[in-house]
Amino acid sequence: MKLTGAKVVVVGMARSGVAAVELLREKGAEVRAVDQQPVSIEGIPVEQQREAAFADADLVVLSPGVPADLPELRAPRQRGVKIIGDLELASWFLQGEIIGITGANGKTTTTALTGHILKESGIAAQVGGNIGTPPASMVITSRTDQLNVLELSSFQLETTESFRAHIGAALNVTPDHLDRHYTIENYAEAKARLFVNQREGDFAVLNHDDAITRAYANRTKGTAVWFSSTNSVSPGAYLDGSRILLDAEPLMDATEVPLRGTHNLENTMAAAAISKLAGATHAQIRAAVLTFPGVEHRLEFVRERNGVAWYNDSKATNVDAALKAVAAFPGGLWIILGGKDKNSDYTPLAAPLKEKAHAALLIGAAAEKIRAQLSGEVRMIACRTLDAAVQEARARAASGDTVLLAPACASFDQFENYEHRGREFKRLVGEL
Repeated sequence: MKLTGAKVVVVGMARSGVAAVELLREKGAEVRAVDQQPVSIEGIPVEQQREAAFADADLVVLSPGVPADLPELRAPRQRGVKIIGDLELASWFLQGEIIGITGANGKTTTTALTGHILKESGIAAQVGGNIGTPPASMVITSRTDQLNVLELSSFQLETTESFRAHIGAALNVTPDHLDRHYTIENYAEAKARLFVNQREGDFAVLNHDDAITRAYANRTKGTAVWFSSTNSVSPGAYLDGSRILLDAEPLMDATEVPLRGTHNLENTMAAAAISKLAGATHAQIRAAVLTFPGVEHRLEFVRERNGVAWYNDSKATNVDAALKAVAAFPGGLWIILGGKDKNSDYTPLAAPLKEKAHAALLIGAAAEKIRAQLSGEVRMIACRTLDAAVQEARARAASGDTVLLAPACASFDQFENYEHRGREFKRLVGEL
């Protein structure tokens, strides 16, 4: 689409929206920025989000946080106006091949680890997307001889049309964001957008142990490459006893991976498979994994105090992520749960918490729903705020116990985002 002189409305003025405005201006478009909330952004006049703002639009660009079924979009759709997301927009101009990584859980760790492996292997790459730098901001620093490693959410993928990843990876699909997608089928279909435009010579790196991601092999014209913690697979990476094998050759011992939990072995195998496709050798991959520092807010060790270990997994914003966090510890847990509900079912937490947790410390808007669904299975303590939960854990935990922030919820009831929640937790723990 010719953007010079085009009237483009960008909806949502968080980081991705601002980046889209800047890219569109640079391409010569007449840009109107709109937002539901009255916001002030330097150099960008922002209008209130209402139907009149879309009246003369030639193109509408949605930020990831903006639902595609927004009522104000009905009239533009009826007029045949193209409605896309910021990822689709950025893909029109990004130079260099794209590596796209999605999944309900693990995508931040896998994206960061892939970027780390490529950097340590001397392979030119820039990392962004749902992690760090918005896709539209990566356009100016993209080069034909450099890879673009993108963490991609369902919100970004659902509004794509022509977007194509040379290497696409789906780590897992478990219920998440059902307040936005309504059904697991819709959520899975949004993730599938990563593969539908692939062609021969492209690759789909897929979790063989997940029925939904396994089926994505039927949605791509590229070659399926697998990873598995339970089966031998080819081509790809799998766990063979205590060893990780990559394309049937030993890569490293699982005990060498400096990240807790089986799910992080899966993330490591996915990153290894992606990195090999991008040109890294077995030796380079192993050496880079050994030096990976981990990701902030992902099973992040905060401190030990009086024999009690404190861990920050604020990025566990859904039930499956919280389950993976719990599975990474042998027991003795005081787990902090709660936040903004995403139409989640918390009952899968009952059995593992009954086995491993002293109690669940409940915070936020979802506390009563969690209490109702786990009642009788897990001891629960109402704390309301994160500060109160930290103080409660400090008073109750004994040497050898672990205090784990793994909320299984979004953060937006009490915090700006999961990063804000995680930083606040670390501050509170640091001040004990």
